[in-house]
Amino acid sequence: MEGPPGYYLTSMKDLPEDCLNFIFQRLECNSDRESFGLTCHRWLHIQNINRLFLQFQCSFTQLDLSSLSQTSPTISSFHLNRLLTRFQRLESLSLSGCTELPDSGLTPLQNYGPRLQKIFLDCCFRITDEGLSLIAIGCPSLTLISLYRCNITDVGLQNLAESCLGLKDVNLSYCVLISDHGLRALSQKCSQLRAVSVSFCKGVSGVGFRGCCSPTLAYLEAESCKLEPEGITAIVNGGGLEYLNVSNLRWCIAGDGLAAIGGAGLGTKLRVLNLRMCRSVSSESVAAIAKGCPFLQDWNLSICHEVKIPGWKAVGENCNNLEIIHLNRCRNLCDRGLQALRDGCRRLRIMYITGYYQVSVPAMEMFKWSRSDVQIKEEEITTVPNWPFR
Repeated sequence: MEGPPGYYLTSMKDLPEDCLNFIFQRLECNSDRESFGLTCHRWLHIQNINRLFLQFQCSFTQLDLSSLSQTSPTISSFHLNRLLTRFQRLESLSLSGCTELPDSGLTPLQNYGPRLQKIFLDCCFRITDEGLSLIAIGCPSLTLISLYRCNITDVGLQNLAESCLGLKDVNLSYCVLISDHGLRALSQKCSQLRAVSVSFCKGVSGVGFRGCCSPTLAYLEAESCKLEPEGITAIVNGGGLEYLNVSNLRWCIAGDGLAAIGGAGLGTKLRVLNLRMCRSVSSESVAAIAKGCPFLQDWNLSICHEVKIPGWKAVGENCNNLEIIHLNRCRNLCDRGLQALRDGCRRLRIMYITGYYQVSVPAMEMFKWSRSDVQIKEEEITTVPNWPFR
């Protein structure tokens, strides 16, 4: 059938690529996006170039318990090269759980990595400094890298820091070969650091941040590290921390090492503080933190056995913005300590408490009667869900 003069019949195959991109980007349903490429090779190409994130089924970047029992696929440089050739606009790549991935498997990133902003290599046990160097060379635009349980050293971390100056989020949990030397290179070169995790890195004392802790550093995980008093001071010296986890200190910090968290006005931005299992933290340190961190909203003091009445009084009197407190198994929490919390902490909403051996039943009932606005939960919480790598 012919149309009016000047009218030409067209079909979908005549649409320019820009129009097809426009159509694809406005598909809201995931199933529609996935089926888009089944139409023809040209539409498959449009789907491929619009994929920004690639995650293998075995990956547990976003924890899925079913993925932990799956057999890890054998990924080589051949497989990765084919994927990166197909999806050339990737901004985020997760290879987490590819436990047999060798350093050589990352070679294609040298050609296809410039667009990548995020890469997850959690539990890639065969990735070493050599693989990290390939990432450093091929992915200069990285803002996030997760290396949980990778076998890297300070050398690899230094190479990464020198090439990826825009890094903001770095997960080094269980990278047991990392020390303060590597952290110093990271802190000095990457001035935009926002979140760092060094949990269970036994070679980290915190002094790697000395003199170079960026004011942009807002989140720090240092669970089960051998932090020293000057390391604590170095960590908070940037003044921008909002979240700090120094739970389960691996050795006793003498004196008031943890008091530095609230010293010199450096803790005014702190909102979440986890001191769980810091068994030796003193009442004096807790008092200094309570006074120096007036905007604390969530404070975990579970299993802090040395906090006594003066410490609990300081919390009640100074933590006027505290909403959540964890008091599980605190041996020296007694009736007078609980009363101090009851009379203060006017914004308290939730109290986690179990194993309160020195708190009498009448004292607990009085707290419940006087503070009906506080929800008492007899359970123990060890993690904070809003941490950037979770």
